[in-house]
Amino acid sequence: MLRTLGGRPGRRHRPLVQWAGPGAVPILPGDRHGRRAGWAMSLLIVLAALAFLMVVAYRGYSVILFAPVAAMGAVLLTDPSLVAPMFTGLFMEKMVGFLKLYFPVFLLGAVFGKLIETSGFSKSIVAATIKLVGAERAMLAIVLVCAVLTYGGVSLFVVVFAVYPFAAELFRQNDIPKRLIPGTIALGAFTFTMDALPGTPQIQNIIPTAFFGTTSWAAPVLGTVGSVFILAVGMSYLEWRRRVALRNGDGYGTGVELRNEPEPFRGDRLAHPLVALLPLVLVAVSNFLLTRWIPMLYGPSHEFVPSTIGNPAPVVQEVAKVAAIWAVQGALLIGILTVLAFAWKPVASSFAEGTKNAVNGAMLASMNTASEYGFGAVIAALPGFLVVANALQAIPNPLVNQAVSITVLAGITGSASGGLSIALAAMGDTFIANAQAYGIPMDVLHRVASMASGGMDTLPHNGAVITLLAVTGLTHKTSYRDIFAITLIKTAAVFFVIGVFYATGWV
Repeated sequence: MLRTLGGRPGRRHRPLVQWAGPGAVPILPGDRHGRRAGWAMSLLIVLAALAFLMVVAYRGYSVILFAPVAAMGAVLLTDPSLVAPMFTGLFMEKMVGFLKLYFPVFLLGAVFGKLIETSGFSKSIVAATIKLVGAERAMLAIVLVCAVLTYGGVSLFVVVFAVYPFAAELFRQNDIPKRLIPGTIALGAFTFTMDALPGTPQIQNIIPTAFFGTTSWAAPVLGTVGSVFILAVGMSYLEWRRRVALRNGDGYGTGVELRNEPEPFRGDRLAHPLVALLPLVLVAVSNFLLTRWIPMLYGPSHEFVPSTIGNPAPVVQEVAKVAAIWAVQGALLIGILTVLAFAWKPVASSFAEGTKNAVNGAMLASMNTASEYGFGAVIAALPGFLVVANALQAIPNPLVNQAVSITVLAGITGSASGGLSIALAAMGDTFIANAQAYGIPMDVLHRVASMASGGMDTLPHNGAVITLLAVTGLTHKTSYRDIFAITLIKTAAVFFVIGVFYATGWV
């Protein structure tokens, strides 16, 4: 049952909605006709808040400003007395909690990306890539770089900061429209290596393990088939877009499209491509190793006393909850130090100004994403969200039911991990029972759940999408079309994998 606190001190506020359990409909006060009207109104409120935020994001307005407006507007229409408590106790709590955990990752990722620019490493890697794969395969090169980093365990947000300098340089040299960069990075970082390819360490592939008793390598054949489908169809789409732009005479871009351009290299000669690649390799390897070493070093939890004056309570840190984040931070520090060690001279001349710009970019990107996180938490606490969740239970096929439920909830919250967590927590037992009744292995359930979370999550209000556009200096209007096309391909891949399973029995 969903309960909220409010009203007079010491009294429990009436529940916004009562939930009778998986597969049941929310129980709202009133007679049968009143309940139906209440369900419809609750659903409309959630959809209106979602539509409003998507429209303002698409039109270029600040999500930092309008995410709380959309969330609190939905609360106001549901229960006006809860606006202030939910703003402080839920929206701000989740927003600040996100920043507490992830702002250092955004900051270090932005600094790392900026140093990759000013060191000339991006230009060196681009030059080597052109020689290796050919100028006409610039998009494929960027997709593969994103894929290697993501599969190596580098955070999706860090990949955006780290790869953008390479992408901008490569697209400029080959006169490919800059507006295609976000779609290209999205294909490499937000799709098959995020949740489809077996063994990926991204959180979307880890969450289902706790619910289904599986491992990150669940359903390796289906995951590989899905990954090939996404890569092949996605690259076909992007190359078609490039050819259309070439026929129309569209170049890299002019005017407002050239915001947030990487800084030019000021050194006298480029580093060797292997030296330029070294920081990226060290970030991936360090992240992999630190993820395993940190829990061994600190144990399940670590306790310390914050002061030697007085008798303060000890601080207890649950290491398991932050080990992956600490690992990414440590890996990025190693990457930054490596760049400084091998390219101090070209970096030093613009270090102060460059890092200042990186900090500004990190603050904007992290605040955008944190606001989205707070919005998703508020929407998930409203009656209309449970109306959607329970209505999805009517889909008869267990795999299709799970796929649709998770991708819809991920779309509403604007978060793959958020929608996945909510869906599995609320409906996981039902998914398992239905799968067992149909003889479907838990590994298949895991892979479908993981892939579905990364389907419709990338709607215009998604934090990663907003971060990607902010880092590249582009807008929804100029570049979201391609991101949405990749989103549709990714969503279709889930049902393609389901079809392959039923046709072949592969796992």
